[in-house]
Order: sequence, then structure tokens, then C-alpha cells
Amino acid sequence: MGVKVQFINRVVAILILFWSLLLGVIVFIFIFENYHYADTLAKHEAVISVKKDLAYRSWVASHGGVYVPITKNTPPNPYLAHIKNRDVNTTTGQQLTLMNGAYTLSQMMSDYSNLYGTKGHITSRILMNPKNKPDDWEEKALQTIEVTRKPVYEKNNIAGEEYFRYMNPMITEEGCLKCHAFQGYKVGDIRGGVSISLPMKPFYSKAFSQSSINALMIFIIYVIGVIAIFFGRKKAKETLEGKIQDYEQHIFSLVNIIETRDKYTAGHTQRVAEYSVLIAEEMGFNEDKIDDLYRACMLHDIGKISTPDSILLKPGKLTKLEYKIIQNHVISSYEILKDVDIYKGIAEIVRHHHERCDGTGYPQGLKCDEIPILSQIMTVSDAFDAMTTNRIYKAKKTVQQALDELVELSGKQFNKEIVEIACIALKDVKPEQDISQRPKSQVEQERFSYFYKDQITNIYNKDYLEFILSGDYIDKEQYNCVNIIYLHNFTSYNKEFGWTEGDVMLKNIAQEIDEFNKDSLVFRANGDDFILLNKEHYDISELIKKLNKILENTQISLSNTHLDAKDLDLESIKKLIEIS
Repeated sequence: MGVKVQFINRVVAILILFWSLLLGVIVFIFIFENYHYADTLAKHEAVISVKKDLAYRSWVASHGGVYVPITKNTPPNPYLAHIKNRDVNTTTGQQLTLMNGAYTLSQMMSDYSNLYGTKGHITSRILMNPKNKPDDWEEKALQTIEVTRKPVYEKNNIAGEEYFRYMNPMITEEGCLKCHAFQGYKVGDIRGGVSISLPMKPFYSKAFSQSSINALMIFIIYVIGVIAIFFGRKKAKETLEGKIQDYEQHIFSLVNIIETRDKYTAGHTQRVAEYSVLIAEEMGFNEDKIDDLYRACMLHDIGKISTPDSILLKPGKLTKLEYKIIQNHVISSYEILKDVDIYKGIAEIVRHHHERCDGTGYPQGLKCDEIPILSQIMTVSDAFDAMTTNRIYKAKKTVQQALDELVELSGKQFNKEIVEIACIALKDVKPEQDISQRPKSQVEQERFSYFYKDQITNIYNKDYLEFILSGDYIDKEQYNCVNIIYLHNFTSYNKEFGWTEGDVMLKNIAQEIDEFNKDSLVFRANGDDFILLNKEHYDISELIKKLNKILENTQISLSNTHLDAKDLDLESIKKLIEIS
């Protein structure tokens, strides 16, 4: 009981650690997003501000400038002295001075800076006004703008304070030449830029406030979660103290976990357990050892619970990478069992049931004398069951053929002594005839066929057609009708319009075929042909009309063949597929 309580405590510690890390990551994400949003908001405000300034400047320039009264704050612009009649007297005797776009914008930026702390600046590499001299950042930005003709922006320090700096290019227009033609500018030239620098402190202050609110909310959720974990711990402890399950219930509850994922694996574990017991009894092991071996066999594939379905349920040979991944199930099994009190004694047996006598097995590459003897018995039984069971890619062997192969591999893969005894203990076993990896229920069939869906059209591929015709899990007699639709000149269509358009065309055709008769099994064969299997014979002339309509104004044509499936065998179907 004490060990089990410690196990619960370890689980609680792991949950709290996981919960803390999860909430910590969420807090980090919120803070990152808030500060990232502050940068985005600063950029947005800078863009809007510059666009507003440029719009105002453009309006002034389009009107040839504006005349304003000369005041202390608005003296005549000394850099426009070359313009005739720059200053005028009104009938009231008030003196006016001409303000061009740049001058008015400069004045406005100065006032705006005093009011709101932003730093607006008109700048150029060819100076008309010394006040427009660029600083270091603006100099680099102007160089970039002259090449890209696009705005430049980044965060930059000014006098030790972080600012968001944005510069928009000033492109010379017709109205600009009144003041700048003497500098050599032409319409369309980059004359300089309008830059704005926004202090980031106000934006970051808002981000900090929002992050604090988010952190407080997440902390509340964290506390609730911790309370829930400890409440769960209390309930688990009460349940454990009130009800200690029987050993056999532990065994089969874990086996059932695997059964729900892969019924073949569950049947496999039972058979391996039975074969191993027969061998162990023949070898004279005592009841306790045989009991340990039986339990180990029942749980030897428990680690496959962590194997992805895409590998565990794959109806075919595994790639090297997939095989490497599935090899990890022995480590997973060991890790699951070694920390459970009643399974500690069998964890090592399970861990080494894929080792080989020649040292080429896994996970540790142990040799015969280094491998636990019960693991070696399980290895022989495991291989024997695999040999006498139908696999997707390999037909089953007879009992004698399997024993002969064990003998052939003894001393290399298997312990020679154990193989000799297995030949005695297993010679009279009669494996169930219907043992197969192939699915039997409709749900299993659909899950199974997932691996045979064509990626482009989402209908079945040719491999699946061959599989169901050669399989024994489906009643082939119920499929009487075979229709084959051949597409011609599809390669030319791909060459002319590209593979993307070709894929779209295939999808449209496949969808039309698939929706025509929901009772049909539809397969894509050899790229651009389709095969339909149906229980009853039916006329597809309407389907052909619809397909011809899709193919109008393309160089693609089609033909079709209708056959009676009863007159065909698998080889005939394969030949038809190849002909297509």
C-alpha cells in the first residue's frame, strides 16, 4: 500500500509540475503577445501619423503653398528667398509670408512634438535646410529608401530611450519643383523622407498593465488547478485504501487498453502467453516462474500504447524509420511496468524480449548468456505466433514450417536449447484458422482503408483494390459489377496547364464518380483511370455524360468498360489495371 501511495504522490508531483509549466508557458505567451502587440500598435500609429503628415503636405504643395501672417513663431522661411514675391502686404498692412509644404509640415511637427513627445522630422541627404540634416539612423534609412523606394522602420534608442522609428520616402511631384528644381530634382526622384519617432514607453506601459491582468487571471486558474489536483489525490488515496483490486483485474485491464486500439495485438499477447507456458512447463520451471512469464507475456506489448496509430495500425511493411520508432515500445513497456509494485518483477523480462542471441537485437544488443531466460522463451513464442498468423504482407506458415524456421535460426536469433524444447512443446498446437491482421468489422475496415486513400482525390488507391480482392475479410462474391473509366490525353493536359490544374481536374472527376452511386467502391488506378466495384450491375451512361461535360473544351477524352466480376479472378483484375 505504501508503495502505491508513493506512486500517487509522484503522479501528483508530476501533474503539478506539468500544470506549472503549462501555465508558465501560457503566461509567457500572453506577455510576449502583449509586447508584440505594443510594437504592432506603435508601427500602426507611426504609419497613420506619417500618412496624415504627407497628406497635409501634399495638400499644401498642390495649392502652391499657403500664405500666413508673419509672427515670432512663423518668420519668413530663409530657404525660400529665391522665390519672387515670396512676402506680400495685404490691404490692411499685415505682412504675409509664403509657406511651402515642407515648411508647414516642419512647423506642425515641431508643435506636435512639444505637445505629445513624438519626434517628427523632414530629412534629406541633399540639404536645403540645415535643420533637415539626418541623424545616423535616418542616414541609413535614406540609403535604404533610395534603393527600395519603400518605408523603413525599426526600434532604435534616442538619448537612452527606446523609440519606434518610421520613415516614409518623399517622392518629387510637379508641385515640389517650385522650391526644389534648382537642386536638380525631377518628378519621381526620391528627395528625402518624412520620419517619425514614437516613444515606446507608453505602449509598453499598456502592455505591462494588460500582462499583469492576464497573469492574475492565470494565477487564479493555476490555484484552482492545484486545488483540483490535490482534491483528486485525496479521492485517489481514498479509493486506493477502500478497494485494492485483484491481481488478475490489473492484468486484464491493462491488456484491454491495447485491445481497444489493435485487436490483433491483444490476441497475439494471449497466444504468446499460452505458447510460453507450454515451453516453460516442458523446461521444468516452477509455478512462480511460469506465473511471472505468463504475466510478462500478457503485458509484453503494453508499450505500444505510446506508438502512433499511423505506425501501429499500418497495414504493410514498415519503413526503417517506422521500425526504429516501434522498437521503442519495449522501453515504453519497461518504463510502464518498473514503477508499478506488482509488475516490478516482470519489467526486465518484458524489456529484453526482442534481444537476439547473436547480439543484434534491441534495445541493448545483449547476447544469449546476458538475456534473461524467461525473455528468451518469450522471444521464441513471439516469433512462432508471428509465423503462424496471417500478416498483410506475408502468408502464415504451418506449425511444422514455423518450427523448422526456428531451428534454422537457433543459435543466431534464438536460444538453441529453448528451440529444441519448443519443437516438442508446440508441435501439437493448433492455431486458430481465422487469426489475421485483416479487419472484420465495418469500423475496422474503414480505419484500415484510411492508409489506402489516394492523397489527391481522397478515394481508394490501386493497392487497396488489390488488397480487398486478395483478402479473406470481405465477401468478394457480393461484388458483381466492374466498371473501368479510362481518361485519355491527360498527360498532355498536365503539360499544357500544369500539374496543379491537373490535380483539380482529377478531384472534380473523382468527386463526380464517387457521388454518382454511394454503394460503389471507387478506386484511382495508374494516375488517371478509375475503377468502380458494385454489388449490382448498373448503367453508368448518365455518369459518362456528366464526366464528358466536365471535360468539354479540353483535349481529354474518356472511354469505359463494363465487366462481370464473377468472370474475373485477381490476376485478371490486375491485368485490367495495368492495361488501364
